[in-house]
Amino acid sequence: MSSNPVAETVASLMPRAKAELAELVAFRSVADFEQFPKSESEAAANWIADALRAEGFVDIALLDTPDGTQSVYGCLPGPEGAKTVLLYAHYDVQPPLDEAGWTTPPFELTERDGRWYGRGSADCKGGVIMHLLALRALKANGGVPVHVKIIVEGSEEQGTGGLERYAEQHPEVLAADTIVIGDAGNFRVGLPTVTTILRGMTLVRVGVETLAGNLHSGQFGGAAPDALAALIRVLDSLRAEDGSTTVDGLDASAAWDGLEYTEEQFRSDAKVLDGVGLTGSGSVADRLWARPAVTVLGIDCPPVVGATPSVHAGARALVSLRVPPGVDATEASKLLQAHLETHTPWGARVTVEQVGQGQPFRADVSSPAYQAMADAMAVAYPGETMQYAGQGGSIPLCNTLAGLYPDAEILLIGLSEPEAQIHALNESVSPQELERLSVAEALFLRNYAG
Repeated sequence: MSSNPVAETVASLMPRAKAELAELVAFRSVADFEQFPKSESEAAANWIADALRAEGFVDIALLDTPDGTQSVYGCLPGPEGAKTVLLYAHYDVQPPLDEAGWTTPPFELTERDGRWYGRGSADCKGGVIMHLLALRALKANGGVPVHVKIIVEGSEEQGTGGLERYAEQHPEVLAADTIVIGDAGNFRVGLPTVTTILRGMTLVRVGVETLAGNLHSGQFGGAAPDALAALIRVLDSLRAEDGSTTVDGLDASAAWDGLEYTEEQFRSDAKVLDGVGLTGSGSVADRLWARPAVTVLGIDCPPVVGATPSVHAGARALVSLRVPPGVDATEASKLLQAHLETHTPWGARVTVEQVGQGQPFRADVSSPAYQAMADAMAVAYPGETMQYAGQGGSIPLCNTLAGLYPDAEILLIGLSEPEAQIHALNESVSPQELERLSVAEALFLRNYAG
C-alpha cells in the first residue's frame, strides 16, 4: 500500500487521527438526556463543526432535528460540474453500560494489543475521523475531485428518527449522486466489505395485567392468574423449539446468497459458550441477514434480591423484531402485535405499544459506485477482493435517503468489524482498518469522479 501517495499521506496522518479520536471519544455524547448531559452532545457537535471549518467546509450548520438533538452539516465545494457525494457518520454513542466492567475507562481512548479502546471508537466517531482522513489525503494529492457534503447525526443510537424527519422536511439538504454511510464494518479485520442489506426493526412494549394487586403466593397461588407467568408464556411463543423466530404470518424461510458465515466463525465472533447451541435453522447468514429475529430486550418484574412470595398483578417487556429486506416493517409490527395479543393466555389483559421502527434496506450493487469502491478497496487491501455482506442491524436513515433520492447510489462501509464489540463493554477500533478504509474512501472518491 505504501507505494501509493494517498496511502502514504494517510499513514503520516495516523498520529493526528488518534489524537483527534481521543478528543471525540472523551465527549459522553449519549443522546439520552435523562442519563447524560445534553451539553456533552452539544460539545461533540461543536468539535465536529470546528473540524469541518478547518478543512475548508462552508455552509456549516448544527441542524436542530425534531427529536431535540443536533446533526452537523457541512459542504466542501468541488470542481465545476463535479458529482456530489454525501458522507455520513454519527457522533452519538451507546451508553457505556457497566463502566466498572471496562478494562480501561470507556470515554478515554486507550491503546492496548494494537487496538484503540473507547466508547464510539468504532461506532461511529471513528467514522467521522475516517471521512476527515480521506479528504485530507485527497487535498494533499491534487485536491478533492467531487462536491462533498458531510452529515454527522446526533441520535442514531436512540432510534428516535430526528435526522430522518429533518431530511423529509428539507430534502434539498442531503441530496447527492452517491451516499457513503460510514457506519457499517468489514466482515472481519482485513477483508474489505460493503454491506448491501440492513434488516429493519420494530420495537414494542408489551404489558400484561391479571389482578387488581399482588397476592400472597401461598394463599392464592395455584388459582390466581400470575401476570409474570402469562408474560413468560407470551414471550416464549415467539420462538420455535429450535429457537427460530415464529411470529404468526411472518415469513421466516428466506435464504442469503452472498458471503457465507461459517458456524465456527460465528461462534468465535459471538463468543458463544462451549456446549451452547446456536438458535434457528438454515445457514448462519440466512438467520442474520435474510430472516426475521426477535429479541426480548428487557423485562419489568421484581429482581431476585428483595422479591416477596407474591403472585404478580402485572409485568411488561420490551421486544425487538428485526426484519429483512422484502418485509415491510409496519406490516411486521402489526403481525407482532396481533401475535402477542393472540398468544396471551388465561384471558389476561394485554397492551402492545410501538416505541420504535425502521424499514429494511437493500442496495443496488450493479451501480457504477460499487465498481469504483471495489477498485479502491483492491488497492487499499492488496490481494483482497471486495465482499458483499449483510448486517443484521438497522440504519433507518438509509431507507429514508433511498426514498428521498431514488437515483442516488448508497454504499455502506465502516469500522464496526466483529472484534470491535460495538454496543458492548470494551468497544475498540483497529487503527489498521481506520487507515485502510480511509485510503479506500479517498480512492473511491477519485475513481467515482473519473
